[in-house]
Amino acid sequence: MFGAAWSWFRSRVPINEEVLRHMSAEPVAGHLKRWWWCLGGTPLYLFLLQVLTGIILTFYYIPNPEHAYESVRTITQELPYGWYLRSFHKWGANLMIVAVLLHMIRVYFSGAYRNPRELNWVVGCMLLFVTLGFGFTGYSLLWEQLSYWGITVAGNILRATPLMGDLLADFMRGGQEVGTNTLTRFYVFHIGILPTVLIGFLVVHVYLIRTHGVSQLEGERSTDQKTFPFFPDHFLTELAIGAFLMFLISCLAVIFPAHMGPEANPLVTPEHIKPEWYFFWAFRWLKLMTDTQAVMTQGVFMAFIVIWPFIDGWIRKRWSRSEISIYVGIAVILYLLGLTVWEALYLLHG
Repeated sequence: MFGAAWSWFRSRVPINEEVLRHMSAEPVAGHLKRWWWCLGGTPLYLFLLQVLTGIILTFYYIPNPEHAYESVRTITQELPYGWYLRSFHKWGANLMIVAVLLHMIRVYFSGAYRNPRELNWVVGCMLLFVTLGFGFTGYSLLWEQLSYWGITVAGNILRATPLMGDLLADFMRGGQEVGTNTLTRFYVFHIGILPTVLIGFLVVHVYLIRTHGVSQLEGERSTDQKTFPFFPDHFLTELAIGAFLMFLISCLAVIFPAHMGPEANPLVTPEHIKPEWYFFWAFRWLKLMTDTQAVMTQGVFMAFIVIWPFIDGWIRKRWSRSEISIYVGIAVILYLLGLTVWEALYLLHG
């Protein structure tokens, strides 16, 4: 009976076993056994977990200012294991941002962004920006005091953008005030637009990796580098990493569960408006200058990061042994880390 069912299935879904066998036995570069070199799969795994938990949460969340906060409270306090589900989603989002940042740092300091992989670095930057967009929109859906006023601050920052500030701010808010349209737009972005954009960039990212291959370790040639099979070696390694991430997120969710802050109130401004930790650097930067200056300088800074492979390529054409990228990378990390710690200390003692 089973044989007949399998024959029926094979006749309608042709499977080339030789192709599958070839794909599963594809050799993987030996240096990918170093966990820090193969961080790219971690954000993807965390994204899949976010999709799964996010779908479940959408069954209970109501994207309306009158009911949003109460629906989150119901998930957290009344839904069986809802506190765990929400906490898992929250910590998964944080670890996803950390994983993307660590992956980009590895790519940068190993020089994997250089010719011919410049465009893939640009795609990676877009993936980082989209991931941060997930964090911002997701945090805003709670409709707490800090999330409401965070949206308000973001709108004021967008208004300071030269030439098109009012247009951008009104588009984000769905009008001139933060309200029902704002929450609806953030909900659509969080569960629809951003996932679609992320998947699109991921397809391009993976395609470019497959086209150019994995970058080699310094001093090693592809002809003499040791390899190991994708299946079962690499597959089992990724499976073990996934199991560890599940355990880690579960521990964080149980030890540090997500809590509820005060409900959004347009008439009461919080004493301290606090963004999520991954925006501390931008918030501190904003406090050091006017809104317009902050928008302009942050825009230049982010554009500099995106186009750095082309700047580095221009420098290395003239000075082939130049390693200025190392000092630039260290300076950027220390600068962002310094702003983040500065803002954290201010919020802690302020």
